[in-house]
Amino acid sequence: MRADRATDRSPAVQRSRARSVQQMSAITRAAYRLIREKGTAFTTQDLSKEAGLALQTIYRHFTGKDQILLAVVEEVIADQSALLAAAARELPDPVARLRFYVTSTLDSLRGESDHSGPQFITAEHWRLHQLFPDDMAHASQPFGDLVERELREAVELGLLRSHDPAADAWFVMKLVMSVYHHYAFATAKEPIDDIARQLWSFCLTALGGEPGGGEPGTQDVHDGKEERG
Repeated sequence: MRADRATDRSPAVQRSRARSVQQMSAITRAAYRLIREKGTAFTTQDLSKEAGLALQTIYRHFTGKDQILLAVVEEVIADQSALLAAAARELPDPVARLRFYVTSTLDSLRGESDHSGPQFITAEHWRLHQLFPDDMAHASQPFGDLVERELREAVELGLLRSHDPAADAWFVMKLVMSVYHHYAFATAKEPIDDIARQLWSFCLTALGGEPGGGEPGTQDVHDGKEERG
C-alpha cells in the first residue's frame, strides 16, 4: 500500500496523469467544435485531425463515439455551470442567484444565437440517457448542485420554503431542462425573455417565494421596508 502511494506521488505518474487529462480535454473540445460545424456526423478520422492527436490516442481514452459524445455533454454542462456561478457571484442574495441560474440557461435560445449547441445537447441527451443513464445523471449534476446550494441558503434565510432542498432542486433542474430542450427546436411564439420570466415565476411560486423575488431591486425594497419598520 505504501508503495502504491509512493508511486502515485512520483513526478512521472503525475505528469502522465496530467497529460492524459489534457488529451481528453483536447478530444472533447475538438469534438464540440466539429459538432457545431457539422453536427454529430463527424468521423473519428475527422476528430483525430481536429484534435491533432493520433487515432490510437483517442481510442486509448474512449472506446467509441458515444463515449466521446457523453464526455462532450458532461464538459459543456460543467463549463456552463461554472460560468453561471461566476457571473452570479456578485448578486445580492440566494434567490437572485437562483433566478439568474434558471433564466440565464435559456440565453442560448435567443433568436440571434447559434442553436447548434442547444440542439446537440437536446438531440443527444435522451439517446445517451438510454445508453448511460447513471453517467448522464452525473453529467447534469453541476447545474443541479448550483440550484440546491442557493435553495438551501434561501431556506435558511427564510426567503424560500422547502422540506427537501435536494429533491426540489432536482425538480427545478428537470423543469429547466424540459423548457430548454423544447425551445432548442420549437419555434417560440413569444420572446425568450417572457418564457424565462414565466419559468422563474413558476419555480418561485412552487418554492414559496414572494412575487417578484430575485428580480433586480427586490432586495433593496425589502431592506427599506425593514429599516422603516
